[in-house]
Amino acid sequence: MTFVVTENCIKCKYTDCVEVCPVDCFHEGPNFLVIDPEECIDCTLCEPECPVQAIYPEDDLPEDQQKFLEINEELSREWPVITEMKPAPDDAKEWEDVPGKLDHLER
Repeated sequence: MTFVVTENCIKCKYTDCVEVCPVDCFHEGPNFLVIDPEECIDCTLCEPECPVQAIYPEDDLPEDQQKFLEINEELSREWPVITEMKPAPDDAKEWEDVPGKLDHLER
């Protein structure tokens, strides 16, 4: 099993989760984070750290977020690893809990 970053992270990109990850499995894109399923050790530390509840265990992934399992896998091969917390985007608060953000995902 792995943990999956879902749609609610898009354009919020809080990095609280990165700070607690013991294996550096997070990868950073322009406006989204992903988890490398090959590196994730299912430690559960990242999930409660996400201020917008964008991280789920694979087994509890909501039906409408299933596509993010593949997105995390694909983009973790392309994007660089992030190992330190960074400031959130200036407009992150405006994007919290906004539905239908997949069209805003920058690759």
